[in-house]
Amino acid sequence: MSEENFWRPIVGIDLGTTNSAISYIRNGKPEIIPSAKGELLLPSVVLIDPLGNIVVGKDAKDALVAMPDRSIAAVKRKMGSLDNITIAGESFSPQEISALILKELKQQADQMYGEGEKEAVITVPAYFTDEQRRATKEAGELAGFVVERIINEPTAAALSFGLENLQGDRTFLVYDLGGGTFDVSVVEMFSGVLEVKASTGDRMLGGEDFDWRLVDWFAEKMISQYGVDPREDIRGKAALKEEAERVKIVLSSETSVSVMLPLVTVKDNRPIGLTAEVSREQFISLIEDLIVQTLERVTGVLQEAGVTANAIDEVLLVGGSTRIPYVREAIRSLLGKEPRSDVNPDEAVALGAAVQAGLKSGLLSESGLIATDVAPFSMGIAVLKESVSVRARPGGFAPVITRNTTIPVTRSQTFYTSAPGQTAVSIEIYQGEHEWVKHNHFLGEFMLDGIPENWENYEGIKVTFRYNLNGILEVAAESVSSGKQMSVTVQDALNRDSREVFEESARRLQKLWEAVPDETDADEDEDLDDWDLPPGELDEDDGEWDSEEDDLTPTLAHEDGRILAQRGHNALAVLKDTEQKKLSQALLALDEALQGEDVEALERAMEATTDLLIELEL
Repeated sequence: MSEENFWRPIVGIDLGTTNSAISYIRNGKPEIIPSAKGELLLPSVVLIDPLGNIVVGKDAKDALVAMPDRSIAAVKRKMGSLDNITIAGESFSPQEISALILKELKQQADQMYGEGEKEAVITVPAYFTDEQRRATKEAGELAGFVVERIINEPTAAALSFGLENLQGDRTFLVYDLGGGTFDVSVVEMFSGVLEVKASTGDRMLGGEDFDWRLVDWFAEKMISQYGVDPREDIRGKAALKEEAERVKIVLSSETSVSVMLPLVTVKDNRPIGLTAEVSREQFISLIEDLIVQTLERVTGVLQEAGVTANAIDEVLLVGGSTRIPYVREAIRSLLGKEPRSDVNPDEAVALGAAVQAGLKSGLLSESGLIATDVAPFSMGIAVLKESVSVRARPGGFAPVITRNTTIPVTRSQTFYTSAPGQTAVSIEIYQGEHEWVKHNHFLGEFMLDGIPENWENYEGIKVTFRYNLNGILEVAAESVSSGKQMSVTVQDALNRDSREVFEESARRLQKLWEAVPDETDADEDEDLDDWDLPPGELDEDDGEWDSEEDDLTPTLAHEDGRILAQRGHNALAVLKDTEQKKLSQALLALDEALQGEDVEALERAMEATTDLLIELEL
């Protein structure tokens, strides 16, 4: 087959924290591709069962409480990190776990199109970093997709809406509050051109945080009543998390909900449960400060887009967490406008990914829809910078591309060597908004040498940033006088594992995926005895409490500690110098504790850091 006649299907994928979905263009419209069971949404949960089978979706979600050490949810929040995830004694990277979810979605596409190569447009939160975008792309490739386009989730939702509303010019706001992340964008539609004017967000704020607020509330009740913290029991913690999600969902339609869990954890070898009544008002009081944070982002993005609330014609609510009535009420109160009710918050992003796929493939070429996006962060280099106390010091941030610049974009600036006779410079690349690079996100660096030795004047260095629609950044540096040039494509060349490592990971996942147990194993029922028990159930054969608390508490403590450390490091950018120093010292102690195995020392460091964050009102 000649290359010009080659055709491969292209699909859109919403790889979500809570649920994922795959979509395609059918008869000029985006549609979700259902599973073999007819389900449109796939829970983003992975399980390795006792027989070694990979289970993805609802069955895996149902096993989160019974088999917490064999299952994982909300892996999206770990994308881009170097922390491996242990499931059933095996270690996986976050992108490998995500690849297993994407493999399940690929099976749905295979049922639609048949076997063969498929291309995917995958969505990510607008505020995802370079590493997180790169990890998402890698996950898609590990799953067997060709991934040539990554788009922002609120942009995808806007595309879905825009395709249905091509007539008329309007400005709308996309408020995207999902399971693990939050984004908000201001979008203009003008004569079929959809232009994102500004985006902002928080990649660590979403429905998961609401659940954990309820978990903490449940736990405090049990501590007060029984003197035991159920969060220290891995299965007890999982049981409370499952119940918290149920309570959150019920409170979207009811004003109160009863909680009756006969068994959560154990004390003195006796089972302990939880009975409580949760009202919608109590739930709102637990999460109100988080919703306020999103409203502050809304106000900020309006300012960055240069529009007022009165200029917003439509408000689109996207993401399952927008089903919480208080969210709709808060947005209505802030903007003075009733959000639309005809947008499916669970499907809008996936449908928009299909629209982008259709535009890319040509299936929607006659629609007249054109979309532009913006850079979510400022990107630039480290430079010498004047400060109050010192005439000039290293570590200043000089943006070359500012945030909310329409992409694709190419920008250049000329900088100068810092000393006479200098023949080489290190180009350190960062993204972020702080004036000092230590508070921004490091992307990589490269060396430009061959600069003419000039003892009389400083030499000019022209730095060029090229940022494309996929969030791939190319940086070039050129000696102005000599023409010597050096460039690097950040997403493809910096901090990348070798091809051999990628291929080995792909082979390992495929082997796991294709593993088939021996269904004739006569001992199968015996092997499953312990796994059939509900969380913390007493096994009548041995009379002992079946708990993995002792083995897994250190892992949980380190995980919570890393999350707290990330929160603290993110907060440094907004503090004054004296406050920064206090928090930096606490974070240093926490980072050191995270490197060790002393759980008590780690808990003390976490407690000190948490107290300080509360004191600083962060």
